[in-house]
Amino acid sequence: MLSSLSIRNVVLIDKLDLDFKSGLSVLTGETGAGKSILLDSLGLLLGNRAETNLIRYGEDKLSVTGTFTLPTNSEFKTLLDEYELEAEDEIVIKRTLNTEGKSKIFFNDQPVSAKILKEIGRFLVEIHGQFDNQGLLNQANHLDILDLYGGYKEDLSKTAASWKQYKLARQSRQTAEQDIQKAKTDEDNLRHWVDELRKMNIQENEEETLSQRRQELMNAEKIVASINDAYGALTQGVNIQSALRQAQNAVDKVNALVNDKYKILAEMLEQAAIDVNESVNELEELASNITMNQNELESIEERLFALRGLARKHQTTIGDLPSVLADFEKKLTAIEYGEEGLNKLREAEEQAKLEYIKQANSLSSKRQKTAQELDKKVMAELPPLKMEKAKFMTLIEKNDETGWNEKGFDSVAFTVSTNPNSPQGPLNKIASGGELARFMLALKVNLAQSSNIGTMIFDEVDAGVGGATAQAVGERLARLAKTVQILVVTHSPQVAACGNHHFKVEKYTVDNITTTTVKELNDIERHEEVARMLAGEVITDEARAAAKVLINQ
Repeated sequence: MLSSLSIRNVVLIDKLDLDFKSGLSVLTGETGAGKSILLDSLGLLLGNRAETNLIRYGEDKLSVTGTFTLPTNSEFKTLLDEYELEAEDEIVIKRTLNTEGKSKIFFNDQPVSAKILKEIGRFLVEIHGQFDNQGLLNQANHLDILDLYGGYKEDLSKTAASWKQYKLARQSRQTAEQDIQKAKTDEDNLRHWVDELRKMNIQENEEETLSQRRQELMNAEKIVASINDAYGALTQGVNIQSALRQAQNAVDKVNALVNDKYKILAEMLEQAAIDVNESVNELEELASNITMNQNELESIEERLFALRGLARKHQTTIGDLPSVLADFEKKLTAIEYGEEGLNKLREAEEQAKLEYIKQANSLSSKRQKTAQELDKKVMAELPPLKMEKAKFMTLIEKNDETGWNEKGFDSVAFTVSTNPNSPQGPLNKIASGGELARFMLALKVNLAQSSNIGTMIFDEVDAGVGGATAQAVGERLARLAKTVQILVVTHSPQVAACGNHHFKVEKYTVDNITTTTVKELNDIERHEEVARMLAGEVITDEARAAAKVLINQ
């Protein structure tokens, strides 16, 4: 719901602050007083294009600020989450525009783009006028509008879920077919590659093992020489083992005299003798095991060369060659047993398709029933609106498979004919401006309970009608206003008399400067304004009496 609107320097308005309440608010005034400026200002907050000609003459920028009650539907919350926008109980939208065409938009003090604002705006306000081309006039919305009116959320969820399963099953089958076809094209190569890789019998960490062994063979002479040096150091010249045993015996004699006071030292010498003995044995074994076999070196180098060549061939590493082999084997298996697997995928796809068709048919039946109910109710609204010869009909057609989606296979269009025997056609193609607004009203009266919109604005919905028809328009607006906030721009006293709140738009000129003002009328002023609308420039007592009757009705 629109709570307040503040306008600065928009066309003829220099400064204007308005508060709005729930129910039916009517805006009246002489032609040219500036009622459309209010709609233009509000349109800026809903994402409409900002034109510099809206800036009041002599000013360098305009600004419009609106406060709205936060919509509660989940789609709007999802939209805010998507753009990381924060809102609690209300929304404040501010938009400015300077004479250079630079515009700034803020959503609760968070900057947003015009594109995002337009997406937000469609959840806040619907504007219906003679040139409206959104909402109900956009056939792309008719399916969702009918579904919202029908309230069969469970059927929609089941259809969406079955569509998802069908899509996944179809994609799996298509992917498998493509893989098998590609594999068949490469079958000869695959068999050659598999044979080649199997013969190589690549071991885990083989490259590292071979590289290490190659390094040993290439440096065998140096390694043997160094080991011999180490062996000689421990066994030639001073006999380290003998020296350690002599030291150990000496310490043992001391410990016998001092009650093992130096026991730890004796143990250290004993361990050192053991370690030296083991080191000598290990060096002897190493020296005997190291080979300088040139044939082994050549064999290792050939193996490494072959492995690296295979890795380059398959654009991978030697370590990943076993995985490459497994992938090739899998593809060959898919060729050999592919048709059997494909048949299973085709069966799964067919089952998913049948389930989708079942759910979509059930949903379509609900839509047909809902459409008949809506058509009947809209038709009942037309005679009082002086459209007794018109016909409203919801057209539901089944799309071919290319048009199937998560919402089923129906296309929905609201169609009208304004005269007997004339063909049904789109709302905005068949109906005239005044007729179009009344069709909208008849529809909205019935769709209000299911609407997610907090505010609806009707711009001269009473154009071209008067008397009882205008009274019928006003009554329906009042009825609609029990569910959603309604603002209506009107020249009809019958419509104005139905309002809960009345705003008068006036224009005055001082020192060649023209300004538009808007004032909310009290009860006395309201009676006087309705009387003016009835009588014209000179308000008579009869007009005042008639105004009182209209308002009291």
